[in-house]
Amino acid sequence: MSHPRVLIADELSPRAAEIFAERGVEPVTRVGMKPDELLACIGEFDGLAIRSATKVTAQVLAAAPRLKVVGRAGIGVDNVDIPAATAAGVIVMNTPFGNSVTTAEHAIAMMFALARELPAADRSTRAGKWEKSRFMGVEVTSKVLGLIGCGNIGAIVASRALGLKMRVIAYDPFLSPERAEDMGVEKVDFDQLLARADFITIHTPLTDSTRNLLDAKALAQAKPGVRIINCARGGIVDEAALYDALKGGHVAGAALDVFAKEPARESPLFELDEVVVTPHLGASTAEAQENVALQVAEQMADYLTTGAIVNALNMASVTAEEAPRLKPYMKLCAQLGSFAGQLTETGLTSAHLTFTGHAAELNTRPLVASVLEGLLRPLTDSVNMVNAPVVARERGIDVQVTTREKVDGYTTLVTLSVGTERGERSVSGTLVHGEEPRVVEIRGIRMDAELGPQMLYIRNKDLPGFIGKLGSILGDAGINIATFFLGREATGGEAIALLEVDQAVTPEVVRQIEAVPMVVQVKPLHF
Repeated sequence: MSHPRVLIADELSPRAAEIFAERGVEPVTRVGMKPDELLACIGEFDGLAIRSATKVTAQVLAAAPRLKVVGRAGIGVDNVDIPAATAAGVIVMNTPFGNSVTTAEHAIAMMFALARELPAADRSTRAGKWEKSRFMGVEVTSKVLGLIGCGNIGAIVASRALGLKMRVIAYDPFLSPERAEDMGVEKVDFDQLLARADFITIHTPLTDSTRNLLDAKALAQAKPGVRIINCARGGIVDEAALYDALKGGHVAGAALDVFAKEPARESPLFELDEVVVTPHLGASTAEAQENVALQVAEQMADYLTTGAIVNALNMASVTAEEAPRLKPYMKLCAQLGSFAGQLTETGLTSAHLTFTGHAAELNTRPLVASVLEGLLRPLTDSVNMVNAPVVARERGIDVQVTTREKVDGYTTLVTLSVGTERGERSVSGTLVHGEEPRVVEIRGIRMDAELGPQMLYIRNKDLPGFIGKLGSILGDAGINIATFFLGREATGGEAIALLEVDQAVTPEVVRQIEAVPMVVQVKPLHF
């Protein structure tokens, strides 16, 4: 079996290639490729490791039928078309923690540089001046630091600021009051932060809701003399409005590591001594670059070799510890989804998943994705675990998930109920010995069936003579029965036969079985 191949398209630590090789992945390093060169070779690879230089566009993804994962050594993924990757079934990973300390430290350094006017003082002194009275800075002790975003990096900044004896307030809709209390920060709304903060530092991604968050209106609401630090993403601060607020004196200073357009070769802000600027250095330390390179290599290698999914932006995470435990459940869920999908002959309207017992204790998001992949594959060949939830949403399929602690007779049970234009039906499965999938109920009828590569599903009336007629038809066609599972709702009622067969069931054989008077439905299935 050939090893997965990963293309390293941007500069990474040499240790990253070593980690790939140690974990059974073949690394190929081709740094500095032009877009047409990337398009020409990307089809050969299962993974693509990048930093910020390589652009992963829809065109690149379309040229990469083997591609399973894109790994970004760093946090920002502005250079990756995530919707296109999701549609193509490609996982996009980043490394949100490898450079967190470095970025947080840069924000603190920028705050000090701003508070004590260090860059301007440095330039003045180098020019032979001795303008001691000109550079009258401010202390940070006892000042209020306002955090916009209090995730991983924001929390590190808060901890450093508290060590400097600052008072820290935070605006973050996702920050719980309990977490804020544990960190020693005060959670506030946006208007409160603007009114109270002496320094504002930004630690949030650039999204539709954060774009130009600090615009002219917000800056006018800010406390007079506020100083603003942005080491997160350009575009969160309206640079033109910031320039006006600085020139008008309402904002005392700004320290910017990021800009709306990068590289930032020119800007009116560069003319102002009150502004400290750096060329997107937030993650630029030797330690951070090493950390993110090693982290992305480990994450990508683990996914390609074990199925573990960590720090994915378009897929539920599956840790290396979870992956072995989830594997048999994912197989079961894929089989249940495929079973229902292959029997669907009209439009799907809903999919309701119920996880009971041990299954309810697991990370169910990848299990749901497995079910949806199996359910939708008969409708489209381009579906996989990554894009299945998106495809379901696009098709208007209402997906619901329920968890229950226990059910009589089973330690673990997964039930899929699908709604179609003709009504609802369900299929349930469990694991035998903790790893062997079994179908235990179809349309409310109990059975105990193991699914093989080629199956034959038959709904029929429970009347004498059916099994004999079925055996004769299959025997005459030279089709051997490997296993035979039966279930019925009641004597003389509806019954289900599920057979594993060694040879393919042809359309002609299906027609012969359908002609048997007690037969309601016949469907060859493949797993």
